[in-house]
Amino acid sequence: MAAFARSAPCWVDVQLPDLEAGKRFYGELFGWTFRAGEGPYADAFSDGRLVAALAAKQDGRMPTTWGIYFATDDIAASVARIREAGGQVITEPVRAGRAGALAQAADPGGAVFGLWQAGDREGFQKQNEPGSFCWTEVYTRQKDRVDPFYEKVFGFQATDLEASGPDAARTGPDDSPPAGFRMWSPAGTEPGPDTAVGGRSVITDAFPAEMPSYFLNYFAVEDCNRTAGNAVRLGGRISAPPFDIPYGRMAVLQDDQGAVFAVLQPPVSKNGAE
Repeated sequence: MAAFARSAPCWVDVQLPDLEAGKRFYGELFGWTFRAGEGPYADAFSDGRLVAALAAKQDGRMPTTWGIYFATDDIAASVARIREAGGQVITEPVRAGRAGALAQAADPGGAVFGLWQAGDREGFQKQNEPGSFCWTEVYTRQKDRVDPFYEKVFGFQATDLEASGPDAARTGPDDSPPAGFRMWSPAGTEPGPDTAVGGRSVITDAFPAEMPSYFLNYFAVEDCNRTAGNAVRLGGRISAPPFDIPYGRMAVLQDDQGAVFAVLQPPVSKNGAE
C-alpha cells in the first residue's frame, strides 16, 4: 500500500458507547466485516480491505462521533505548527505500538481532528469506493481564523466554490444564499476539485446556535436513498434527507448511537460510468 501524501486524510474511527451494537449497524449498512484489535477496538474491512475502526468509549463524557486523521511524516513538527497557528493540542503524540503514532488537536474554532504518523499501518486500504471513506469537511463559524490555520498547518491550497454539503440546500433567515465553500488541495498540487482532499463549510444561522464546530466525514455508497432508508431501519436517523450536489447525491445520517456521518453516491456519467 502506497504511503499517504502529507496532510491527506488517511484514517477515520468512531467512538461508541456500545461497540457490538456499532458492529451490527455498520456491518449491515456498509457490508463491513470486523477484526478485533488491541483492547476495545475493532478494525472494519470492506472487500477484505481496511476502511475504518470502531472503538468503545472509555469515558461516557466523550462525544459519540466519527473522527478524521491527517497523515504526517513528522508528528512533533505538526503539533508545533498547530500551536503556532492558534490551535489546541488535546492529546500529545503517543505511540500506537508498531502501527504508528497519533495525536489529537482542535482548530481555532474548536473542531477536533487527529494526526497519524505511519509505522506499520499507513491508513485506509480502500477509499473513494462504495463502503469506504471518500471526503471530509470541517464546519465552522470562524472561517477567517480557521482557513489560515489549516493552510499553515497542512500547507493546503484553497479553491472557493459555492456552498456544498447540507448547507447547500439551505438559505439564511432573510433568504440569502448559503455561505461559500472552500476546497483544500495538498501542497505541490494544482488546486481545484480534481486534487481536493477536504473542505470547509460555514455554520450559518440555518443551523442551531448550540451546534459546535465539527468535521463531517463521508462514505461512498452505490445508492444514497437506499442507504438512508436502511439507516433508519437499523435504528439510525436522517439528519439531512438525500439531495443532489454537483458531486453526486448525498445525505447526512446518524447511527443508532448518535454518531453523525454523510454518505455520497457519485454521479453517473452519460455513458453510465461513475
